[in-house]
Amino acid sequence: MSNKTKGKLGENIAKDFLVKRGFKILETNFHYSRYGEVDIIAAKNNIIYFIEVKYRTSTTYGMPFEAITKSKLEKIKACATYYLSTIKKIYANYKISAVSILNSNIDFIEDIVF
Repeated sequence: MSNKTKGKLGENIAKDFLVKRGFKILETNFHYSRYGEVDIIAAKNNIIYFIEVKYRTSTTYGMPFEAITKSKLEKIKACATYYLSTIKKIYANYKISAVSILNSNIDFIEDIVF
């Protein structure tokens, strides 16, 4: 299975996980120029979430959350700022979040502070 296929699979698992927890999926794979991409943009309770998805089938290259670097978080924040400037709806807050998938285990960090 290619990395692109694995990534899509992980994003689909994450979307299902989020929808079951009451999130509304607004966008997937949102690109902002050279600054990067946000895997999933979702909303719940008037809060918008910019979500990075990390999917692994083994721990050979570490745990999924370990792959989220400060540089990646800064790129997500840049994408989030741009996205928020382009939409009409005003949300009470925004959060940068992550979904980790390791085999059948799914973990969610709702608010990453860096």
